[in-house]
Amino acid sequence: MNVELLIIGAGPAGMAAALAAAPSGARIAIIDDNPAPGGQIWRDGVNAHLPASAQAHRQKLAAASNVQVFNSTRVVALAGPKKLLLEDPEHGWIIEYEQLILCTGARELLLPFPGWTLPGVTGAGGLQALIKGGMPVAGERLVIAGSGPLLLASAATAKKAGAQVLQIAEQAPLRAVAGFALQLRKWPAKGLQAVQLFDRHYRCDSHVLEAYGDSHLQGVRLNRQGRIVDIPCERLACGFGLIPNTQLAQALGCELKDEAIAVDTSQLSSLNGHYAAGECTGFGGSELALVEGAIAGLMAVGEVQQARALWPQRQRWQAFADQLRRSFALRDELKQLATPDTLICRCEDVALSALKTCTGWNQAKLHTRCGMGACQGRICGAATRHLFDWPQPAPRPPFSPTRIDTLLQLAELPNGASVTVE
Repeated sequence: MNVELLIIGAGPAGMAAALAAAPSGARIAIIDDNPAPGGQIWRDGVNAHLPASAQAHRQKLAAASNVQVFNSTRVVALAGPKKLLLEDPEHGWIIEYEQLILCTGARELLLPFPGWTLPGVTGAGGLQALIKGGMPVAGERLVIAGSGPLLLASAATAKKAGAQVLQIAEQAPLRAVAGFALQLRKWPAKGLQAVQLFDRHYRCDSHVLEAYGDSHLQGVRLNRQGRIVDIPCERLACGFGLIPNTQLAQALGCELKDEAIAVDTSQLSSLNGHYAAGECTGFGGSELALVEGAIAGLMAVGEVQQARALWPQRQRWQAFADQLRRSFALRDELKQLATPDTLICRCEDVALSALKTCTGWNQAKLHTRCGMGACQGRICGAATRHLFDWPQPAPRPPFSPTRIDTLLQLAELPNGASVTVE
């Protein structure tokens, strides 16, 4: 399959990129591993309530005759210069492109602590996704801990589904959170959203110490403003912010900056013809993702003046993102939550004590099998980078579990070309 513009990720950034580029008449394809466009923030499901803007973007995408959306589709490997191997539930195929926009989003940072693997413990964003997908939480007592505005959004989703929110523990100090709140007058819509989401159980300068229970979660121990408190509950959601998903960008050879894809003012990465937008370039919320996506889409089809007209809007939302990052920076104490017997890699049952003598990710994999389980290091890789300051490991194809007949597509490349899959 050949397209002029390929977009990886159908969240707000990817949808905005496609819609901005569509009037050019270019052949456009969007690849996303979810069943429907929207990404994590506009995730669909039986209990999902999509905002009007999300519904409008979906309708416009469906009406664009030169845009093909491939849902439930993943990138498996590189298949040569400007070629990717893709797979959906039915088959695998190779797509060739002229321009590429990476809108691969971000993943939740989960930091290990005693009891974090108990049934009933999830990520804050993970809880939202589960509830939207139909998981019942009505009547359950819930504690939410970690950092950032996602905690309040997760609490609001849970309350709408009937959960009883007992505590929202924000690790950032009160001074930082209050300063952030005062700055929201620069972004009135965000200020209104914060007022609507605020919960009286919100506590600053508080973080999780331990989750306890026998075969399932029974309670949470918190450090709440210097006091140790135990809260009996049935569910705990912990999220310590987001980290950019840069796996494909690294495989392509794009440079990173502060663990995100480095881009210039045109959203162009260090690799010519390869743009990036949204949270893979740094977390900033859906507003920043939408304008970055639009700029990338316009630049990819040569509409330079239209793209530049959006730069002031991007600058406004980038200032919000910068303020967010400063206000909710993670405190050093969070690196000390895990005890020697706390599992860091839950897939392969690798405890903290087994990793203490390792000097990097590759050595940890060789000596302990850390990162070699079902999640392929997506959770423990980020955790070890935070705990030990290990450099980000280079991705190895296939990038996700895949079928043999999909990999055989690489053996059929023309002109004797070959791609190594490890």
